[in-house]
Formats: sequence, C-alpha cells, structure tokens
Amino acid sequence: MGLPSLEDTIKAKLKERKNAHFMLVDGMSKLLTEKVKNCQSVDFQVSGIKWRLVIRLSKGRKDHLSFVLEITDEKCTGSNWEVKFNFKIGIVPQTGPDYCFVLVGHQNEKQRSQGLANFISHKDLKERFLVNDKAGFYAEISDVQPNFPVTRIPRTMGTAERFKLIEFSPRNSRFTWKITQFSSFDGEEHSSYEFTVGPRRWKLVMYPKGNGDGKGNSLSLYLFASDYVTNGPKGGTLAIYKLRVLDQLHRNHCETDCRYWFPYNPVDPMDSLWGRHKFLPLEELHNASKGFLVNDQIYIGVDISIVSTTEYL
Repeated sequence: MGLPSLEDTIKAKLKERKNAHFMLVDGMSKLLTEKVKNCQSVDFQVSGIKWRLVIRLSKGRKDHLSFVLEITDEKCTGSNWEVKFNFKIGIVPQTGPDYCFVLVGHQNEKQRSQGLANFISHKDLKERFLVNDKAGFYAEISDVQPNFPVTRIPRTMGTAERFKLIEFSPRNSRFTWKITQFSSFDGEEHSSYEFTVGPRRWKLVMYPKGNGDGKGNSLSLYLFASDYVTNGPKGGTLAIYKLRVLDQLHRNHCETDCRYWFPYNPVDPMDSLWGRHKFLPLEELHNASKGFLVNDQIYIGVDISIVSTTEYL
C-alpha cells in the first residue's frame, strides 16, 4: 500500500481535533513563486467566535512563509473587546508527527491576528510537506475567553477545506466588451453582461466620465464579482487580473494589473468591486491619435490569470 493522500490524512484527524480547522492549499507553487501573496481560509467558528487562517509570504525573510490566525467575528468591533485563548498552528504531513507550534493568543482592536512571521522555510516545506503541489495547514483553538457574551455551540468534529489556485490562459479567461455609440451613453455607470471564470460570475463596470477622484478627469474601470456558480462555501475569492482599454490603431493598449480578495457581501455589493478610479485620462481617451476611441467605438476588457476556489473536504 502507498502513502495516504493529504486529503485522507486530514479527514482522519477531524474526529479527534474537534476545535481545529484544516486548510489544504492546492497550488502552493503559485505562492512560493510570488504569483500570489497570500492564501486565506473561509471563516469558521470555534467557541462562538469566527476565525480565519492566513498563509502569506514572510515580510522579514523572503524564503519563509508566515502563518497567522485572525478573528473575523462581527461581535469584535469597537475598542473594548478582547479575546484570550490558546492555539496551535501546524502543517499536516502524509505520515509521522505534525510540524506545529503552541502559542498563547490575546487579540483586541489593536491586534486582530497572531501567529509566526517566519513559520517555515520554503526549503523545509518542499522537502518535508509538499505533495503534488499541495500542503495542509491547520489551527487548533482552545480555552477561549472573550470579555463579551457569546453563544458556544460545541463542535462534534473538526472542519476542513480545499483552497485551490487555478491559473488560466488568456484564451479561456479573456473577456472583451465592445461598446458602440460611446458618446451616447447617459448616466454615470455602465456594466457589461456577466461572464463566468472559476467559481463566480463577473462583469466589468465602467464610468465614462470618472468616479471618485477620477470624476471629471478619467475613465474609471472596475471588475465586479457577482454570485457563485458552484455549491462551495461563499467566502472570499482571490483574483489576479489585468484591466484593459484597447488601442485600435497601434495595439499600445492601456493596461493595469490588479489583485484583490473579492468578498461575498449581499448587504453591500460594492465591497466586491475593484479597479482604478483614474484608469485612463479623458484627454487621452478622446485624443483620436491614441486609438482608444475610433468611430465612437471602444473595446474594454479584462484578462483573469488566477482565481481561487474553495470547497469543504
């Protein structure tokens, strides 16, 4: 018999680790090569409080990863809240003992996350824990003592998710919005029809006369994350993408690289909008020699290169 998969190893630990959350990151090479800057779990509850795991590139040592536990609970607002707790953060191996650290937590308004800035080196991760570009991280939380009332729902087993980073070729993720009679657009805001990349629907949102500090001087352009097309958890979605206005004469396109964690917030959909207020100066847009607006026609687009997906294990 061969070694068990990381998925099976994690599932086998859920019954004994009732207050733990596991995040299997599929696509670790994209983090190690800095194509993405961080990976974060969905929110999960332990002792009546919401938490989140975040794995990111270390700021102090470029050859290390940092690992922190964050409180994301809406009850933790204002200046007087605090939560004391104990926690363990670690990595799951295919076989043998975990690689882990036991820490004392104390979070409040000034410190909403705790962990280790230099949790593990890239070398150790690759040699000991990386399997088929996957690694399993976890946090186990105990002795939670908030200074405010909470409803504690005992957990019967741990929770686990697969966080996957999917890379697309431009052919499969490029969307172009052709707008004719551009000068006839009324109103401040205009949206493309929706298209699907990865787990969500998306659309482009354009302000032809500018928005925010671009109002009156620039064309403003954004990507908007709409609803999900999968049955997975409705957490944040990481997208790395390029917004574009095409030069129809010289192919000297106006392009801006963006990366953003798009939340799912039905109450305030504007949280799921990200781009540039000052994307293209109106002076350049209306300069016929630039080629952006030809015969009152413009092409606006987006190339989405990486998108994250999340599913429960």
